[in-house]
Parts: sequence; C-alpha cells; structure tokens
Amino acid sequence: QVQLVESGGGLVQPGGSLRLSCATSGFTFSAYAMSWYRQAPEKERELVATITTAAGSTNYADSVKGRFTISRDYTKKTVSLQMNSLKPEDTAVYYCYAQSYVSTHEKYWGQGTQVTVSS
Repeated sequence: QVQLVESGGGLVQPGGSLRLSCATSGFTFSAYAMSWYRQAPEKERELVATITTAAGSTNYADSVKGRFTISRDYTKKTVSLQMNSLKPEDTAVYYCYAQSYVSTHEKYWGQGTQVTVSS
C-alpha cells in the first residue's frame, strides 16, 4: 500500500520558517522524482519544487527560489521542504507528490498539510 504522509505544517508569522516532511512507503523511492505542490484557496494547485535522483537535481517555482529548499533522504525514504522567509502568499495546503521515471501512470499524492503565514 502506497503512503505519502506529510507533516510539519502550521501557523507561522511572516519572515518565519517551517520544515515540511513527507514520509513514504509502498513504492521504490529511488525510482521516483519527488515534488511539493501547493494549493491556496480558490487557486489551482501549483508546483513548488522537484528533486530528481539524477545527482539530486532540483527545480523551484520562481516565487520560492532562494527561500525554499527541497531535499530527500534515501535511507529514511523521506522528502523535505525547508521554507524560510515565509510570506502571507505562501499560505496554502502543501502536498507531497511522487512521479515514477518509468511510467507516467504511476504517481501518488499525499493528503496535504496546511501552512498559514499570518501575523
């Protein structure tokens, strides 16, 4: 059974930091690109960051470059998102996402974790 379980969300003041984690199981972690998406109220889900297995290559949305860092731990089978200098516009539900390199049909979502940036 595939599971992606996010944690680490919460309420933080503008300028603060949070670290999200996604614990995975039930699939070959090393064979999947891992990403974080987010969805704000009344907005479409958007890609925040991706990390591949190819030398740990990363990509970020322009809106988070220089503030967010994605990383993965192959031993623990987790993917993390370190979020610094948070802004109110970062408020959203953040989702962990796994995409197979072999088959585009093999993709999985977590249930999401709420991040609220407010004073």
